[in-house]
Amino acid sequence: MTTLFKTSMVAGLIAAGLAAAMPAQAETPFMVRGRLLTMQTADKTDNDQAIRVSDKALLDLDITYFVSPNISVELVLTNPQTHDIELSGQKIGSLKHLPPTLLAQYRFANSTPITPYIGAGVNFTKIWGVSLPAGSGLSLENKSIGPAGQIGVDFAFDKNWSLNLDAKYIKLDVDLRKNGVKADTVNVNPWLFGVGVGYRF
Repeated sequence: MTTLFKTSMVAGLIAAGLAAAMPAQAETPFMVRGRLLTMQTADKTDNDQAIRVSDKALLDLDITYFVSPNISVELVLTNPQTHDIELSGQKIGSLKHLPPTLLAQYRFANSTPITPYIGAGVNFTKIWGVSLPAGSGLSLENKSIGPAGQIGVDFAFDKNWSLNLDAKYIKLDVDLRKNGVKADTVNVNPWLFGVGVGYRF
């Protein structure tokens, strides 16, 4: 099975298990969502080299806590991802990363089933397993911390289930080093566009 399929199964089983554990009529401050995302990265560095990190489709699982009908906090999680590193369109290496993101949201709650929201927060990306040409002396910084922004909308089917559309921007810059000295900064800075299903407990 592919990693994407395994992650989908795990997310579905978690959501189903939590839903089964709660009475249908009970409503708690928690909601979980599973989303299918497309990650579109920037194609530049500070010094305009043609180095980029590949785009990718992936799954995420997020957990939302409602402070009030209008204010919520969302933790976005996914499994470790592998990306190609490209130079002028040719693969020169790869990396792995894990990018949890925490967002505070304002939800435009109203009497309709449609609830738009905006969010802002922080992303922490851990990078490891970097593979670059042997003998090049090139390496990448092993982490990135940066701001994240979000806009989205929930379409409620009933008091529990909803359809979600979501877009996020993450400021993710990684230093490129040559023999241990900073040579450039790779601007990954991805947009993530997602569609998913949510369950409110």
